[in-house]
Amino acid sequence: MYKKFHGIIETLAPLHVGATTGEESGNLNMIFRDKFTQTGIIPGSSVRGRMKAEMRQEQGKEAAHKWYGREAEIGQLEITTESLVKFEYASIVWIPVFCAGQPIVWVTCPYLLKRYQRITGLKEKLPKEYTGSRTLKPLNIEGEETLFFNFGFLTVKKKEDLTPWFPLGEELPAVVVKDDEIPMVHDMALYRQSRVALEKEQKKAKDRAFFNIEALPEGTILVFPVAIKKTNNFDGPWEPFPGGNEGEIYLGGLESIGFGHCQVIIIIKGAQ
Repeated sequence: MYKKFHGIIETLAPLHVGATTGEESGNLNMIFRDKFTQTGIIPGSSVRGRMKAEMRQEQGKEAAHKWYGREAEIGQLEITTESLVKFEYASIVWIPVFCAGQPIVWVTCPYLLKRYQRITGLKEKLPKEYTGSRTLKPLNIEGEETLFFNFGFLTVKKKEDLTPWFPLGEELPAVVVKDDEIPMVHDMALYRQSRVALEKEQKKAKDRAFFNIEALPEGTILVFPVAIKKTNNFDGPWEPFPGGNEGEIYLGGLESIGFGHCQVIIIIKGAQ
C-alpha cells in the first residue's frame, strides 16, 4: 500500500524548531524534544510544510496539491484531498559536541541508533555503549582511552568501524554513550544565543523584548521516514527537489538571521 523511503537531514547552520515556553521556564525559546531521550526532533509537520512550499515554488501549485494534498478554502466545499506523501518526525542520529583535544566528537546512544536501524533497514550489529569510531583519537590516561567533555571524562572501551551508522558515508570521530547519558550530552551540545530588541532612542531593551534561543548545532545528522501512498491514479515519480532527491532548504524559525539552513537527501535505494 505504501512505498517506503527515508530522508537524511544535515544541519548547515544552527536549527531551531520549537516554541516559546511559559513564564515558569523564563524567556527561553526551547526546541522540540523526544519524550524518552530528551533530544531534539523536527516534527513531521515542519518537514512536510517546508517540502510542500518548495515544490509549490519550484514545480507549481498543481504538483504541490497532487503530492501534498489540497487544503480547505473559504467558500469551496469538498476540495480537500489527502496527501500522498507521509512524513514522520526527524530524530537525531549523531550530534556534534565540543571535546577538549578533538575538538569535535559526534555522539549518539543505542535508542537513537535503533530508530535509525528500523527506518533504514540496516542489518549491522548495534554498537555497544562507549564504543568509539576508528577516527576517534582519545588521550591515553593510565592505559585508558579517555575523552574530556565539559561535564567530565568518558572512557572509550573499544573502537570499531562505525561507517555503516553514518548516513552520509563518512566515519566521523564519534562515540556511543548510554541512553540515560544522552540528555546531558545533548544539552551541552546545543547552540544558544541571547536576542534583544532595543528602544529606538536609547540603548536599552524594550519591555519583554529580551529572550534566549536554543538550537541544534551545525553538523547534526537526523533521519526521518517517508511513505508514499499508492493509488489508482498514481503516475510519475515523486521528485521532492527539481531534478533530483537532494537539495538545500531552511527549516524552523529565525531563517532571516541564519538559522535553519539544512541539506536534505531522500534515500530511494531499497524502497519497497
